[in-house]
Order: sequence, then structure tokens, then C-alpha cells
Amino acid sequence: MAQLKLSVIIPAYNEEKRIVPTLKSIDKYLEVRPYDYEIIVVANQCTDNTEGVVKEYMKTVENLRLMNLENHCTGKGEAVKKGVEKAQGEYIMFMDADNATRIDEIDKFWPYFGEGYDVVIGSRQVKGANIVIEQPWYRRFLGRAANFLIQLILLRGIKDTQCGFKMFTYRAAKEIFAKSRIIGWGFDMEILAIARSRGYKIKEMPVSWYEAGKSRLRPIKASWRTLRELIRVKLNLMRGKYKRETGEEKGAEVTR
Repeated sequence: MAQLKLSVIIPAYNEEKRIVPTLKSIDKYLEVRPYDYEIIVVANQCTDNTEGVVKEYMKTVENLRLMNLENHCTGKGEAVKKGVEKAQGEYIMFMDADNATRIDEIDKFWPYFGEGYDVVIGSRQVKGANIVIEQPWYRRFLGRAANFLIQLILLRGIKDTQCGFKMFTYRAAKEIFAKSRIIGWGFDMEILAIARSRGYKIKEMPVSWYEAGKSRLRPIKASWRTLRELIRVKLNLMRGKYKRETGEEKGAEVTR
């Protein structure tokens, strides 16, 4: 079996109406690339027909896989973590089921892996980003306030920790997610904090972003939750909970 170059993880909660266009877009892009890949949809306690829709599409996409987490109490962070545990690509990425950032944005990412970066993340806040369809003003305001606090308290210099489009080397992904503890929306900032604390090089790249609408995220509730999780990650860092064990080298516990 040929070595997989890329694993694409898509966490999905009740996405029966949006997942197929996203899968078609990904498959169309990747099927003409000169490397092997896999697409892993992680169905996270879905109560609609997301699972059935993905299973039907698997008939036409040979390298599409489905994980069903119906027996687990999970959030988006846990869904991505489960996908990373199963992923076998030399590079592992995750993206949103609503296709807010298109798969072809990774064309910008490859050169930085060649330069020695371990983590390359999409950003809506750095120069060159293209917000094709804007969020409502109140969500933009809350998002910018959250980004300010995250930079101030945790991740200085990273302007957009929450964009759901991130890519890792195999070793970085396996090590970082093995240490992650946040199962909800705050997992993005946690994995970047872990990456930085363990010496991995992070590159933030501008991407095009499309507001998909019909978000289930409640801005006020999500903001309070993110603040709590921000404090939790900061305390974990201060207590050394993400540090390597004695004698552990970067990526040493990861085997293929």
C-alpha cells in the first residue's frame, strides 16, 4: 500500500444538508493530485442522517472513511482528536463541514512545511485574508474581542486561533493531540498553545473564508465558554501539564 501523504479530518454534527457539497469539493480537488490521501468524517452524536449521507457517498469515493461517535459525550475538539488518532497521512489537517475555507487553500501551505514548519494554520486576520462573505457584526465583534484576549493571555502573535482550517506534520499532530484536554470549541487555542510550548514551529497564513450561515454556535454562550477554557489552558501551561516527560524528545513517542 502506498504511503498516504494527506489525511483530511472533518468533524460533523448534524451536517446532512451541507456535508455532501463539501465532500464533493474536497474529492474533486484531491483526486487529481499526485499523492495518496484519505478523508475522515467524524460524525459527532448526530441526530439527523449525516451518517447515512456519508455512507452513501462512500460508494463513489474509495478513500472516504466514517467514524461514528454516537456512544461518546464529545465536542468538536474531541471529534477532531479521534480523527487524528486514526489518521495515517504524512500530513494531517482538519477543516469545517460547512466548507467555510476551501481545501485548495493548502496550496499555500506546502512551501512552509518544506521550510521546516510543523504547523500551518489558516487565518482570517492576517494581511492577504479574503473574507468573501462576512459574519454578522456582533459575531465579528465578539470574535475580535476573543482574539485580543487569547493573544494577551496565551498566544501572543497569533492573530486568529479559531479558524477551523489547520494542518500538521504527522509527528506534530499525534503528539499535540495526545496531550490535548479541551473537548469543545476552545480546543483550537489549546492545540496551538501545546504546539508552541513543545517547540513546534507555527506559521499563520491568510485564507479565503465564506460565512456559511445557520451556525449553531450561540455567540454569548460560546464567548463565556471560550473565556473559561482560555483560563483553563493558561493554568495547564503554568502547571506544566503539556510538558514532555523526562527524557522524551520531540515526536519520540510517535511511531508509524
